[in-house]
Amino acid sequence: MPDSLLPPVEELLKAAVSALGGSERPGQVSMARAVQHAIDKEEHLAVQAGTGTGKSLAYLVPSIRHAMGSDTTVVISTATIALQRQLVDRDLPRLAETMAKELPHEPSFAILKGRRNYLCRYKVTAGWPDDDEGDQLFDPREVSATGRMVQRIQEWAETTETGDRDELVPGVNEQAWRQFSVSAKECLGGQRCPSAGECFAELAKERAGEVDVVVTNHALLAIDAMEGMAILPEHDVVVVDEAHELVDRVTSVVTDELSENSVFLAVRRVARLIDQPISDRLQEAGEDLKALLAAAPSGRIDELPQVLGLTLALVRDSAHACITALGSRNADKDDPEKGGQRKMAFAALDEVHDTAVRMLDAYGHDSEVDRAEVVWLEAGTDRRPPILRVAPLGVGGMLRDKLFGDRTVVLTSATLALGGTFDGLAKQWGLADGEWEGLDVGSPFDHPRAGILYVAKHLPQPGRDGLPEAYLDEIAELIGAAGGRTLGLFSSMRAAKAATEALRERIDVPLLCQGDDSTMLLVKQFAEDEPTCLFGTLSLWQGVDVPGPSLRLVIIDRVPFPRPDDPLTSARQRHVAARGGNGFMAVAANHAALLLAQGVGRLLRSQDDKGVVAVLDPRLATARYSGFLLNSLPPFWRTTDPAVPRAALKRLAGD
Repeated sequence: MPDSLLPPVEELLKAAVSALGGSERPGQVSMARAVQHAIDKEEHLAVQAGTGTGKSLAYLVPSIRHAMGSDTTVVISTATIALQRQLVDRDLPRLAETMAKELPHEPSFAILKGRRNYLCRYKVTAGWPDDDEGDQLFDPREVSATGRMVQRIQEWAETTETGDRDELVPGVNEQAWRQFSVSAKECLGGQRCPSAGECFAELAKERAGEVDVVVTNHALLAIDAMEGMAILPEHDVVVVDEAHELVDRVTSVVTDELSENSVFLAVRRVARLIDQPISDRLQEAGEDLKALLAAAPSGRIDELPQVLGLTLALVRDSAHACITALGSRNADKDDPEKGGQRKMAFAALDEVHDTAVRMLDAYGHDSEVDRAEVVWLEAGTDRRPPILRVAPLGVGGMLRDKLFGDRTVVLTSATLALGGTFDGLAKQWGLADGEWEGLDVGSPFDHPRAGILYVAKHLPQPGRDGLPEAYLDEIAELIGAAGGRTLGLFSSMRAAKAATEALRERIDVPLLCQGDDSTMLLVKQFAEDEPTCLFGTLSLWQGVDVPGPSLRLVIIDRVPFPRPDDPLTSARQRHVAARGGNGFMAVAANHAALLLAQGVGRLLRSQDDKGVVAVLDPRLATARYSGFLLNSLPPFWRTTDPAVPRAALKRLAGD
């Protein structure tokens, strides 16, 4: 239907809100209009929409309207599985039923994931050997548990209609699932796979090409845009929800790694297919790499040591020799089983070869300004060896060319305006002035009346030797005033556990700590038992949604700056400084502001919520960058007087 004959977006939104039993919110209407305008004008838009705005409806309604009017698909990308499930299981079904009365037909939608998330029918029947784990030693109990998971997958494979890994409840570990899935590079392809007509991944892709809205994740969006794999259906509009996560998720996609495991896996996969002396060369290169990485210190590698350069060149050249020995990539097309083994061998060899090449190419620049990538060594653990990684110093150029280049992109989150402006994230996305519009539609919550932001200015600055005793005293007193009902967000797991251990003897309410059980179950227990407190780290900063009286106090132990020795973050800071910018503000302060705003946002989750956010780190009140951080937060009533939050929490506990 022509766009001119479709109802205006305001009318569609009003009908949807009314049918779903909601009430009109000014911020939601403003956002829907802005999204529609961006689509009409083919412009990029960044929208900050606080909790309670109803931003999902605000972008879904104009997205569906556009899909109907242009007979195309709109892609919605999220960072988390939780939001994907909310959209697919709740928001879109209810909205589709409602909008069917206003539009030519009922809107359709589908979820699309990476190929690794779907069962490979041919791999189930062909029984390819998958020796990814090689000669690693496992706890016999783990092997037994994995064996039971494998059996459960085999039984499920006979009945599943989607092949979607998420159907398996409880879930299975990666070792078990890998026996039944393939990556895009390992896939035989539709022309050669005997099970192509029943391929779950291809069927999901076909469904996605026939619907109005496709829901996916940032990683798949990046792979589709940057690696030219055409995973998503053709589209001219993308909505990126949880857009504050976009840069990190894209960076993860384009980060490569090299270790003894990846080299030896390539050897095992190719050894049966080529002459042994050639595969032995790669085995020897892997042994050299293993010895070198085991002896090397972890951390960033700014200049290429001669011995590392020689070892990487040896890995590169021996992997290339194996690739050459394998011959044509189209060989064995009439023998799917052997063809599958060859495809997996090529995939492993390509990864080893291309990563070694990329690491060698990361060096040889004339100055720091010319550096494009950073290489670092991540220390090994009892369960895995050291890993050499390489990542870009920025992904803005890639995003600008591959994602923003030929489509309209709407980016939204509750946290985008860092320091009160969108400029910081826009630069990370690769957007220049004049190429995008920014809009903050605010929040329906009355932050100054509903919440207090208390900064414990009188406390000492946090140190490296754990939580000071004064911090523990402060936490105990605040929890006592609140009668429990506290979410403690800590900068490290060590700090969360130390606080839990010290305070369990000092407070008379239940205290849970992340790691005691699955995070989902801990959050459920915390929400259902009002006096209970929950302490934890990173995933709780962004993943907790507990409206109501179970959460009255959020405690943050320190401003969440990245670790000074984090290889990628420190390299990015140095690179910004070399180009004349302020590396600390552009990288570390932006990171801290983003995470701090996410943590503070845990307090108010519904219109009736009230409470206190207590930041124990005095730097939020005293440091020269404190204004930037405070301007990134919701407009709570602010105080540094310890008596104020205690009195407020006691009143709330009494109520």
